[in-house]
Amino acid sequence: MSRPQLSFNPRIAVVVMHDIFMAAAAMELAIWVRYWLAGAPQGLFFLWEGTLLFTLVATVVFTATGLYRGIWHYASFRDLVAIVRAVALTVLIFIPILFLITRLDDVPRSVLVFVGPLLIVMLAGPRLLYRAWKDGNLRRSFERRTDPRVPVLLVGAGAPAETFIRAMSGQKHASYRVVGMVDDNPKRRGRDIHGVRVLGELSMIPELVDRLGRSGNRPQRLIIAARNLDGAKVEALLETADQLGLVLSRMPEITDFQRSGGDGMPPLRPIDVEDLLGRPQRVLDRTPLARLVQGRCVLVTGAGGTIGGELVRQIAALGPRRLVLFEASEHNLYQIDLELAERPEILSRRAVLGDVRDRRRLERIFAAERPDIVFHAAAFKHVPLVETNPNEAVLTNVVGTRTVAETCLAHGTGTMVLISTDKAVNPTNVMGASKRIAEMVIQTIGGGAAASGSDDGTRFVAVRFGNVLGSTGSVVPLFQRQLARGGPLTVTHPDVTRFFMTVREAVELILQAAARPDLAPSRSGSVFVLDMGKPVRIADLARQMIRLSGRQPDKDVQIAYTGLRPGEKLHEEILHPEEQGRPTAVDGVLLGGPRSPDRATLWPLLDALGEAAAERDTAGMLEILRQLVPEFAGDPAVLGAEQAPRRPDCDPAAAGTRLAGE
Repeated sequence: MSRPQLSFNPRIAVVVMHDIFMAAAAMELAIWVRYWLAGAPQGLFFLWEGTLLFTLVATVVFTATGLYRGIWHYASFRDLVAIVRAVALTVLIFIPILFLITRLDDVPRSVLVFVGPLLIVMLAGPRLLYRAWKDGNLRRSFERRTDPRVPVLLVGAGAPAETFIRAMSGQKHASYRVVGMVDDNPKRRGRDIHGVRVLGELSMIPELVDRLGRSGNRPQRLIIAARNLDGAKVEALLETADQLGLVLSRMPEITDFQRSGGDGMPPLRPIDVEDLLGRPQRVLDRTPLARLVQGRCVLVTGAGGTIGGELVRQIAALGPRRLVLFEASEHNLYQIDLELAERPEILSRRAVLGDVRDRRRLERIFAAERPDIVFHAAAFKHVPLVETNPNEAVLTNVVGTRTVAETCLAHGTGTMVLISTDKAVNPTNVMGASKRIAEMVIQTIGGGAAASGSDDGTRFVAVRFGNVLGSTGSVVPLFQRQLARGGPLTVTHPDVTRFFMTVREAVELILQAAARPDLAPSRSGSVFVLDMGKPVRIADLARQMIRLSGRQPDKDVQIAYTGLRPGEKLHEEILHPEEQGRPTAVDGVLLGGPRSPDRATLWPLLDALGEAAAERDTAGMLEILRQLVPEFAGDPAVLGAEQAPRRPDCDPAAAGTRLAGE
């Protein structure tokens, strides 16, 4: 085995020569200072023996302590500590050796005090100056007026801000220059981070931008460098940035600094739509979730949808024994199954193509898999499409839910969770009415299971959502597509509002409802709702998304009002007045009281509803729908679309008329 060849490094040789020279110079300077203070200055090398010995000891110590392994371009506080340690060791070794040789005759004791600090300054000073020059900080101090970097104002003065400032100072071709910080913590005002001052609070941004502009440092960007800034503050920052003509961005993640390009600019992130909720995101306790899922078989219907897919991802990470994906869309099922196949953990799973209306298909799957927990996310939810296809919505949302619930009960499933919607409260459309009946199914069958007194029965719960940001068919992806085309953004009504929640909040609420049977006083049939704060005006959301794209609403991108679509409400509700939402042991989760007839009353009506929908008897189906949900009215002009006249060539009377006229 050959030994590694030691190569000569000229840069290290230069550093070694520099430090040797500085050691000799420090000793001579210490001697000169001592005699100069005494009024009797001496010439160079007056005590040359001491200077030579000190230089030799310093050379050995510096080499042994690895002082030459540091790169001057990245000189830091750690290098300063290494220098102090090496100099202290040099002095401690030098003094005993000099005492043994000369008994310290003719060597003033004060020289031994002066030489250490002098050498530290003479070693560290050139290193720090070299780094400042290489980073451009030294040059920029003389070229401030021609600094090409973009001036920015940081929002937040914590650890992320320090990271960003340090990264921008350490890049030779950095693209940003931090001209100040704002922070609502009064203890930080007037303090500095790497020479950058906290100028004031967030409310003072307009005043500070004006002041910085008068000094030639007007910021062009606001960069959020604060963790957990709530939606209301982000929205206010967007308004401020828009008024001042600034761009609002988020600071990059730490890993983004490592991937920065050759220009030294880490990619700034746009503001997430989730930041615009107008409230902090709810963070629910995840401790019980692993106990719920680990070692159990979990079945998710609608596994390829937005909610179903996120459920599958989070459940897969909790270690289930087996995961069954039940989905009617081949493409959606393929996508989510492929995603799971590419995950590093080994997961026992089964992808099943099937329709929740198909009782025989469900029976076979339940008999084979014996799921312990079922999350029922399969549904038709697009309001205008459901209005023109009401029978299909009833067959999936009502009959499908009943079929899944009865199959769970028959096969001893431990828990079934129904995914519902705020449109089920005082519904004005078939989608909301059908989901309200689905809740009634869960409450009725769940109440019956609880009334049986058996602890082995299935526990049924429903979770009611607002609009999920970014979900399929929701307003956010629509606005994003319209922005990509240059607008306009279409809003149904200037005053329309909606409750919004993030996908993470939605899935955590679902899992929480399944994992915490103690949240409800009764064992089954509970409806859980997340307290989503105040509803968001869709017109405001449209304007905010336009600003996020770097454009101005009503100037660069227009907003067009199209009128409420069939079945749409101006304002949604999350709880019916009779439900009397009560707080639970989990902050932010409310419990709605059951509103459902008994099984003897409900089941015959469900049978009739299902038969009418299967026969595509829209008028009969709607009549039963209104019996079940009296608050539902619907729009007859739209809901009659499925009963359009048959084509003349399929109508015997019309065909006879046509033939007679030929």
